[in-house]
Amino acid sequence: MEARDSPRSSLNGDFGFGTGSDRRFAFSRQSSFQQPHTPIAVDSGRPFLSRTDSSIDIPNPVHRYDKLTGSTERSSLPSFVFGVFRNIRSGHRYLKRLFLMISLNVAYSTAELLFGLFTGRVGLVSDAFHLTFGCGLLTFSLFVMAASRNKPDREYTYGYKRLEVLSAFTNALFLLFMSFSLAVEALHAFIQDESEHKHYLIVSAVTNLIVNLIGVWFFRNYARINLAYRNAEDMNNHSVCLHVLADSIRSAGLILASWLLSIGVQNAEVLCLGLVAAAVFVIVLPLFRATGGVLLQMASPSIPTTALSKCLRQITAQEDVLEVSQARFWELVPGHVVGSLSIQVKKGIDDRPILEFVHGLYHDLGVQDLTVQTDHT
Repeated sequence: MEARDSPRSSLNGDFGFGTGSDRRFAFSRQSSFQQPHTPIAVDSGRPFLSRTDSSIDIPNPVHRYDKLTGSTERSSLPSFVFGVFRNIRSGHRYLKRLFLMISLNVAYSTAELLFGLFTGRVGLVSDAFHLTFGCGLLTFSLFVMAASRNKPDREYTYGYKRLEVLSAFTNALFLLFMSFSLAVEALHAFIQDESEHKHYLIVSAVTNLIVNLIGVWFFRNYARINLAYRNAEDMNNHSVCLHVLADSIRSAGLILASWLLSIGVQNAEVLCLGLVAAAVFVIVLPLFRATGGVLLQMASPSIPTTALSKCLRQITAQEDVLEVSQARFWELVPGHVVGSLSIQVKKGIDDRPILEFVHGLYHDLGVQDLTVQTDHT
């Protein structure tokens, strides 16, 4: 028994797994298999199963050891922030478009705030604060777009792409709150039976509508309610588009309510605000559910649960497999599925063919990173 376990222990030691009884490994398909400094020629036409610490590429660590002082230098927060600003400067077109749109909104909200303070218009000041809060969320989306371009490090081995999912979730949550506040405002107008939309607020709504329509034009490729997210960037860009689209709908609703009131339509404000609240809720809810599902590590919608169940049945049907348990599959970000499972096999058998079969099964299904633990009983 010791002679049989000796080569396996040597293999684990070579790849950094230690000599314990822990049998958890991650696998990746490669066209060739190489040990350090010792290339081994194999048939490149047939994928070979390699044992590695992870099926993702982990770059050089950000901790640098100083041989003279014996200290460890760590990448600081200022360097990270400066890296983000460098990414903004050299970023892609959506990054630059978002920066321009935020600049327009900040300039407009500042002018509106100053005009409202000097003239004593409380409505203008309130609308300026609403726009400022929205600009803060868009600035967070801008920061996330730039930060997500940073490469993985030892703290974040999967990288920073999930920041874009968090940004999209934050935007969706804010828009749902805006929908609720508009519904409350409509209810208040119905109870008080009066309109608060003066002529200066209508001018503000028209100007705000023009600014937001520019943002909708910038992100017109994402101007849809239901969108198939191929990656985390699509999710964040979609949230930005829905943010400016919801603000546009709100401004258009205020303009429509003012026009209906001018021609004598009763309860026009209640009707328009209610419709705007319902419209914002409908366009944002799919994004809220999608981002929430990713953050809660739900099963990937791109892989049917029936397909996962079929894979489990095929693994259980193997002759040397006794039990399959703790099968968990989730989306790290849209388009990147991660999975793990535990397999109990018969004692004394070579589990490599089983592991190769399991990996190939889930690889064909669309699972990029799979971790398998085998127990001999």
